[in-house]
Amino acid sequence: MVKKSYKRFWEIDLFRGIAVIMMIIFHILYDLNHFDIYKINLFSGYFLIYLYVGASIFIGLVGLSLSLSYSRIKDKLSKKESLLKYLQRGLMIFGLGILITIATRLYLGEGFVVFGALHCIGASIILAYPFLQLRYLNLLFGMFLIFLGVILRSFTFDFPWLVWLGFRPSQFYTVDYFPLLPWFGVVIIGIFLGNILYSDYSRKFQLIDLSQTPIVKFVGFLGRHSLIIYLLHQPILLILISVLFGVNIYI
Repeated sequence: MVKKSYKRFWEIDLFRGIAVIMMIIFHILYDLNHFDIYKINLFSGYFLIYLYVGASIFIGLVGLSLSLSYSRIKDKLSKKESLLKYLQRGLMIFGLGILITIATRLYLGEGFVVFGALHCIGASIILAYPFLQLRYLNLLFGMFLIFLGVILRSFTFDFPWLVWLGFRPSQFYTVDYFPLLPWFGVVIIGIFLGNILYSDYSRKFQLIDLSQTPIVKFVGFLGRHSLIIYLLHQPILLILISVLFGVNIYI
């Protein structure tokens, strides 16, 4: 029996790479603002839209990638084996999030990451398993979860144990916050798009092949290595700021 090969979809790597670039640009501006090198309000107006667009692309592609992954394994692995695969993957990424929590707690103190992007992605990979075989229902589920998350933003609560879900305590502050409401809804919509646009690991629409264009290849490279870039880019930025501006980055 001939083993089926699965090539990557260059446009997905491209969009993920764009999200990575947007993230790096935002963190450059955030660091410059944090160290009083260049003061700017990053959480209002166009910058807030920029932040949500970049984050939505990044998190949405988690769901789309889960859809593609499931297309590859659904006929090879049992349901138990598939669930274990996603459980292991989710716990690994969530564990990286815990390391970021520890590192930011030691480095920042106040504002350390409680439930950031990697926590959200890790938990979402595990929670998304029941949704992988659904199609149009995922659009409804995703929109509903996003709606709940938007509503929750208008309230604060006097308890901290549901902060991971989107119930923010009073005076809550963290530098990176991706609660499951609304962001798990974005993952679910990503699964919906994957199951519609790439069902059975096949592109269901026509697209001009730009995969060999230099800029597309470069941005796609960033997209293929998004996790390692996510983990390393901020320490590298801090070192560069220290060297270029003579800033003491140690608190």
